[in-house]
Amino acid sequence: MQTIFASALAWSRPATWGHLFSEEQLNRVCSYLESGISEGAKAVTGGSRSGDKGYFVKPTVLVNTNEKMKVVREEIFGPVVTAIPFRNVEDIAVRANDSIYGLAAGVWTRDIKKAHKLASMLRAGTVWINCYNVFDAALPFGGYKQSGWGREMGHEVLEQYTEVKAVCTPIS
Repeated sequence: MQTIFASALAWSRPATWGHLFSEEQLNRVCSYLESGISEGAKAVTGGSRSGDKGYFVKPTVLVNTNEKMKVVREEIFGPVVTAIPFRNVEDIAVRANDSIYGLAAGVWTRDIKKAHKLASMLRAGTVWINCYNVFDAALPFGGYKQSGWGREMGHEVLEQYTEVKAVCTPIS
């Protein structure tokens, strides 16, 4: 059995860690952590607020999780990752796609062939391989399912400012 790390929003590296946007978001992320732990998840690192000033949450990895837990099924938008056992790439895709969300996904592996196979099967607007939160103005960004309509950035964003018209007339 291997392990998958899945999250609605993970962290990339310490230099990019920052505070959450508001006290409301801080409370929301902390409530997800409490929910996961009360449902049987275990924090192997993090799992709580960091300090008593500002809106900081310790980067958290939760284990003993499953697809029925709120902390796995919903978008947390905080530094929280859940670890779930898997059998193969197809198993990962089925589990990851069993969600109403599909904004982004992160795949970490040494096997780039498997990473690209998985990326093609994931129903997510962006798939990062061995990195996370990498953006470029030339790349479109937007989600699938309930995680977004349309695309920001890239050539695709121009479609939002274009009105297409078809005109037909008979030739006689």
